[in-house]
Amino acid sequence: MKISNCRVCSGAFYKTPLLRYENMPSSAQGFLESTELTNDTGADLEVCQCSVCGLVQLNNEPVSYYKEVIRATAISQEMTQFRLRHFSDFIDSYNLQGKKVLEVGCGKGEFLNLMKKCGVEAHGLEYGQGSVDRCLESGLLVEKGYIDSSNYLVPGAPYDAFFIMNFFEHVPEPNELLQGIGNNLSEGAVGIIEVPNFDMILKNNLFSEFISDHLFYFTKDTLISTLQRNGFEILGCEVIWNDYIISVVVKKRERLELAHFYDYQSRIEEQIITYIKRYKPGRVAIYGAGHQSLAIISLTNIGNKIKYIIDDAPFKQNKYTPATHVPIVSIDELEKDPVDAIIIMAASYSNEVSKKVVKRFKYDIDLAILRDYGLEYVCEKYWVFEN
Repeated sequence: MKISNCRVCSGAFYKTPLLRYENMPSSAQGFLESTELTNDTGADLEVCQCSVCGLVQLNNEPVSYYKEVIRATAISQEMTQFRLRHFSDFIDSYNLQGKKVLEVGCGKGEFLNLMKKCGVEAHGLEYGQGSVDRCLESGLLVEKGYIDSSNYLVPGAPYDAFFIMNFFEHVPEPNELLQGIGNNLSEGAVGIIEVPNFDMILKNNLFSEFISDHLFYFTKDTLISTLQRNGFEILGCEVIWNDYIISVVVKKRERLELAHFYDYQSRIEEQIITYIKRYKPGRVAIYGAGHQSLAIISLTNIGNKIKYIIDDAPFKQNKYTPATHVPIVSIDELEKDPVDAIIIMAASYSNEVSKKVVKRFKYDIDLAILRDYGLEYVCEKYWVFEN
């Protein structure tokens, strides 16, 4: 069954495919015995692009064995030596010696053996039972499984690092896989994700790169955006192995800690209330009815301690603030019903407002400006302490 929406962002594909190929191999691993030739039929491929995130992908169902990793990289001595250097550099860069790492889709353990040599406690997750058996026979720490939801629990979790080596492009549920991995990682965990380089395919017109097994064709940009939307920060991105592979180093995104905002709020509240108490009741106003001043008035509970709010926007004047119900007036009100002090809360316009007030009223009104670091006193004439 063909799909019509992006597997990552759910955006609609462009109405017509980018390419259509007929009678293509139905899979990259579908090698036939002589007795099977008469029943073999080719597959039609449509290469589509998401109109929202731009990711290029096939619209067909995945091949039957998409959960398994089948690769022949161990045959190449050059690849073996390259991977040893690559894994060693990564492990050294992020102080992973002796730490638990997980390869998602480890195949027969070709890369796990190399990771193990680099000094980590290498674990693997693989769906193909034959490959799992082969790994176990070799003494590797491998579990049978496939991450198909964010709630999937990998035995031995949490892990300090992970690898997805040219497996991600096969998976029809990329968001579930990435979120599932993230939920099996320790805080601050890092990882390497590698896919075929579609930027290079585009540059070199490699029309032969499309195959049913590869559902996704990632550029640097679309791979990075996919990883970011699923909870990972990008630490590095490079093209390796004769430009054929995009290799991205990621870090599990950590939850922000904003509790210190409460401390800052308390300090600002104390400064504002102390300032208002210098004056007789009903003798302090605020200048500025923007969202910051509205929030500060509510959070500091000073709505009943200020006379009114001055704002230059006519559509705000003669109205009341939400939640705190403070009247909003024009600057002319200072002549009709004056105050002794004004706290300017006009954000980036505060200096302009201060000059405007001083120009019109000289220094007959005390002024303070609420800066990001606290109250700044501009002038103090009517400073009156109450006992």
